[in-house]
Amino acid sequence: MSTTSNSNKLNIALWVVQVLLAALYLMAGSTKLFQPIEEMAKMLPWVAEAPAGVVRFIGLSELLGGVGLLLPSILRIQPGLTPIAAVGLAVIQLLATIFHISKGESSVIGANILFMAMALFVAWGRMAKAPILAK
Repeated sequence: MSTTSNSNKLNIALWVVQVLLAALYLMAGSTKLFQPIEEMAKMLPWVAEAPAGVVRFIGLSELLGGVGLLLPSILRIQPGLTPIAAVGLAVIQLLATIFHISKGESSVIGANILFMAMALFVAWGRMAKAPILAK
């Protein structure tokens, strides 16, 4: 198999993961940012225990991270921001994993680890293997 073919497959895989993660984080971030805390606590019990400002900050971080996964790469304006956004989202997932373990909620950390791995894949791919060039 040629190097160009492998590079194209990797680029496609990275775009698929970027779009999936962006959709997830845009949705999750919007929920944490705009939905009333009482409503959110019905779906996410930890929200009731956390300060509202922390929940809103996490939501803003997720929303901006989701935008950062796509816009710089799509527009090819500062595409180096995409792997930075991916690393930031991986950090959020690492902190979420630690938080859930501290609360004895180890049954939910599988998703955190999966999303962290996906974000690190995007960071690695867009930094080292298939960077998107600026205009």
